[in-house]
Amino acid sequence: MSGIRIRTEGRVGRVTLARPEALNALTHEMALALEDALRGWADDPAVTMVLIDAEGERAFCAGGDIQRLYDTGRAGDFAYGRRFWTDEYRLNLLIAEYPKPYVALMQGFTMGGGVGISCHGSHRVVCESSRIAMPECGIGLIPDVGGSYLLARAPGHLGEFLGLTGTRMGPGDAIHAGFADMFVPAERWPALTAALVAEPDPAAVLPRFAEPAPDSPLAARQAEIDAVWCGALDEIREGADPEAAKALARGCPLSLACALETIRAARAGGVREALIREYRFTARCMEHGEFLEGIRAAVIDKDRNPHWQVEATPERVAMMLAPLGEEELKL
Repeated sequence: MSGIRIRTEGRVGRVTLARPEALNALTHEMALALEDALRGWADDPAVTMVLIDAEGERAFCAGGDIQRLYDTGRAGDFAYGRRFWTDEYRLNLLIAEYPKPYVALMQGFTMGGGVGISCHGSHRVVCESSRIAMPECGIGLIPDVGGSYLLARAPGHLGEFLGLTGTRMGPGDAIHAGFADMFVPAERWPALTAALVAEPDPAAVLPRFAEPAPDSPLAARQAEIDAVWCGALDEIREGADPEAAKALARGCPLSLACALETIRAARAGGVREALIREYRFTARCMEHGEFLEGIRAAVIDKDRNPHWQVEATPERVAMMLAPLGEEELKL
């Protein structure tokens, strides 16, 4: 189908995102096609490994395709967004719990929805150009696609820092934070891919190609970050370094407060519980949050000047994250 190429090569299920002109943004249809392929391969003894990659040098997947979410939300159709997120989160859980090796090659931008289809995999490879981030607070959303679970497992309080500022991680930082496993220079990726197809055993093949990861600037700042980002949001604002303070000032106040809650809550459970918690916010974010305004400013008008209106009171945060009753996410 358009935007994604799915096939088998030998004993490997191959997936290639094929929208380089759109930074391989993940559409609803692409997510459904990927889920269908993964479910088929999970039960197919002829397929022993999955390998996902993407066309183009600029991005593995820069996020979900949010144009249709914006259009339907503006028209008052909030049901489409809920269907999209339900299907996407089901795919994220499938990848996180996949019974076979799942290898992701993540070049360039890997953000939001791109994180959801790569960083939950069993073997995650980065290169020189890799830039991984969860920037959702800047558009009125929260780190989702199981991102709160991944952030919660970063060392110390690095997850709060990454989730609220949307900081882009290079390859060294991504490995330090637990979003990637190994560094392989991009020039070796064609040979790596061929080796994996010939011998679909990533535990045996990947170490032959991996090289020492570049330094992690965030690792050098771990103690500083932990000291500031362990507190309440007001305390974080007061102690944040100038660059982080700018990111917090740009972010949606309601998203920042809810993201802090979801990341910290995710430390006590698994990815399934994290996805259910994230969905409580995303199911409400168009009607009761500021997602549409965030998308308008970032993607539609591109003025980079969102007019946040909703005050992040404790009551509003609690409402956005409250269980949905019969509408709770079912995985």
